[in-house]
Amino acid sequence: MSDEVQTWIKETVTQHPVVLFMKGTAQFPQCGFSGKAIALLKEAGVKDLITVNVLDDAEVRQGIKDYSNWPTVPQLYVKGEFIGGSDIMTEMFESGELHTLLKD
Repeated sequence: MSDEVQTWIKETVTQHPVVLFMKGTAQFPQCGFSGKAIALLKEAGVKDLITVNVLDDAEVRQGIKDYSNWPTVPQLYVKGEFIGGSDIMTEMFESGELHTLLKD
């Protein structure tokens, strides 16, 4: 994995408050898990969301898995911190934790 990709990923997740690496786009998710993640973020009222379509670049798709040491996509980052994937986001949404995290 190139250092360039890892540097780009780090800059992306640290320079934006909320970043979702996903399959597809917010307007047209390409998998059910990515669609669920977008729906949860919208329901939680996220306004300043950056999405990265991992299907556009194989290096980024593998690079984000290496960066987080997490094998699946989508991956949510808030204020530079890896939060988790769709299942973790669902649990956090249902407990109210996701709303709290996104409001701070």
